[in-house]
Amino acid sequence: MQKRKLGTTEVSPLGIGAMSFGPFYGPTTQDESFGVLDAAVELGVTHIDTSNVYAGGKSEETIGAYLAANPWAKDHFVIATKGGITKDADGNRCYRNDLDHLEAELNGSLKRLGVDCVEVYYVHRRQADMPIEDAAEALQALVAKGKCKSIGFSEIAPSSLRRAAAAAPIAAVQSEYSLSTRAPELGLLQATKELGAALVAFSPVGRGLLTDTPPSLEKVEGIGFLKGNPRFQPDTLPPNLEYTDALREFAAEMGEPTAAIAIAWTLAQGDNIIPIPGTRTADHFRELVRGTEITLGDSELAEIERILPVGWCHGDRYNAGQWNGPERYC
Repeated sequence: MQKRKLGTTEVSPLGIGAMSFGPFYGPTTQDESFGVLDAAVELGVTHIDTSNVYAGGKSEETIGAYLAANPWAKDHFVIATKGGITKDADGNRCYRNDLDHLEAELNGSLKRLGVDCVEVYYVHRRQADMPIEDAAEALQALVAKGKCKSIGFSEIAPSSLRRAAAAAPIAAVQSEYSLSTRAPELGLLQATKELGAALVAFSPVGRGLLTDTPPSLEKVEGIGFLKGNPRFQPDTLPPNLEYTDALREFAAEMGEPTAAIAIAWTLAQGDNIIPIPGTRTADHFRELVRGTEITLGDSELAEIERILPVGWCHGDRYNAGQWNGPERYC
């Protein structure tokens, strides 16, 4: 498996998005998460991405339990985590990027993970009233303290990335990027390439739309995030399924899982892109990893673009509440 640069090291071209180690998209168990990690070891996947807020820390705890049960895995996996999302005195969601807060959150993450240092520590959401240069310097102070090897930001605009990179070396930026979300092509993908940062692409299979088993309206009713998401509403999900049915037909003609084709397309958009799909099952994880083994030719890429042209997806990627935190840009 070819490697891609992440921070101070190289990792597999696809990583594990460990939000799914909690119940965000439905119930799961530690055994199921361990099964995904076992499959990752078997298939040569080396990167895990998590956060202190995923399932209230359960995601990190699950990874820590796996590493405790399999100490050799600490040498196999390259771990990144995130901090900066918190609550104010009234219990409302807010963001803090100051050094004291980020260090305290990272200390908690390291304890849950059972490691002394992570490869990348991200600001999960930018604190809007704090200059991003100050946030970058706070993160860099954690590198100096030996608690992380490199730093990054999640869901920031290209202009913010350039400002941050002028203050400290930025190893990676996380953003949603897939055939259903092309916004990073409006400057973020270009900026990461120019600055030598990885673009870590979350939700690369469109929260299930770009798979062989997309969510139905009935299934969406039981998943809180999707139930409120504009792309999974009664008036938007049917046309989105109709569009992606054509991709499923294309994948079937190739004899490949649709998710694998979606991953292969994402990887083909740049050698600095590292998709981090999440899944609760080892079987689906194998389909995702299959995408790293597929090289799409020019004619195949053109056909995919014809099937799913830029802007095909009905509905915004977030509702008003979900847009609280991510930076918009054009």
